[in-house]
Amino acid sequence: MTTSDLHSADGIHALAPREQMTPAAQKIRDIYARVPGAPILHREFGYYCLERWYEQGLDPQADLAEVFGYDPPSEYYLGHLGWCEAGFCPEFEDVVLEDRGEHEVVQDFAGRKVLVFKGRRSGFMPEYLDHPVKDMATWESLCAWRMDPDTPERWIGVDERMCEARAAAAVGKMIVQNLVGGYMYLRSLIGPAELLYAFYDMPEVIHACMQRWFTLADAVIARHQQHVTLDVIYFAEDICYNHGLLCSPEMMQEFLIPYYQQLIANLRSRQLDPARHLYVQIDTDGYAVPAIPVYQEAIGMDSMCPFEVASGCDVVEIGRQYPDLVMSGGIDKRVLAEGPDAIDRMVDRIIPAMRERGGYIPTCDHGVPEEVSLQNYLHYRKRCLELGG
Repeated sequence: MTTSDLHSADGIHALAPREQMTPAAQKIRDIYARVPGAPILHREFGYYCLERWYEQGLDPQADLAEVFGYDPPSEYYLGHLGWCEAGFCPEFEDVVLEDRGEHEVVQDFAGRKVLVFKGRRSGFMPEYLDHPVKDMATWESLCAWRMDPDTPERWIGVDERMCEARAAAAVGKMIVQNLVGGYMYLRSLIGPAELLYAFYDMPEVIHACMQRWFTLADAVIARHQQHVTLDVIYFAEDICYNHGLLCSPEMMQEFLIPYYQQLIANLRSRQLDPARHLYVQIDTDGYAVPAIPVYQEAIGMDSMCPFEVASGCDVVEIGRQYPDLVMSGGIDKRVLAEGPDAIDRMVDRIIPAMRERGGYIPTCDHGVPEEVSLQNYLHYRKRCLELGG
């Protein structure tokens, strides 16, 4: 067997042959290719309901994939560049700053001061009281040095992770570089309201933060690309609210887009399989429709999620408007709480139409809340399996 033959089968220098791919990998690649009528991939966004479901009879030791009919993993996430916060190394010390009875004020790993339920930090949105970056001095003294790509601790375990990534590529799994997007990153440093003022009041700080974001991301991704070819770069962005974009396209062009463009250009130039299409994915809550043409034109966005229904996102209508967009999400968590009849109406409207279109994965439009009963969710999953293949 020649070196060329070996490369043609390794999933790194060329895609693995289809017969070498896992069934789930075949499914997700058909979805990204927007194959009309292809079977739907079955998975979920996440959960805030498991404690309640255990009370309702779900075995705490149960395999959720088996109970709900999910497909096995079809992607390998490289990570190590943050998600909802900056990729700090070291992180801030997590310490309790103040006891307020049922609540406590803590400094979290991202340097924010947050008000949380005492002993119940997970699964609840905290109240954000303060953020670390106020000006150039606080950026440099508190945060910038935590994003040094040469920090040795940042690379602990990288060889083992890359071995896993190569094995995933060999069976056709999508290799995904997920990272905190620029807007989400800036918001975690400065604060959601404060950031909007900072664009005007301290643009030099914003650019310093984004330059460090780019430098770290480029270095980490370059290291990963020594071992695998990336299929997806996936930005956690959350740049929308229930009426659209939180900042203007002009602001995006000034403070975000150039850094994304350079990062993606560098990534493409390093691909071990230069013929591989790189899918660009954006994750944003809120009413995402105004963001679609901005990201498509600026960075060639191929995929978006999770299409929050309460903010006005309708995946069927958006899918008609943007037929080339790969989509996931769009299942209304409020309807899942209502009962079987409402669930039937929702899935009968969405899944057949989106399966015929291609390029869609149904998931809840955020983590499944505790208001959704186990019985309702089991009914929803039964219908998804019936309609999705």
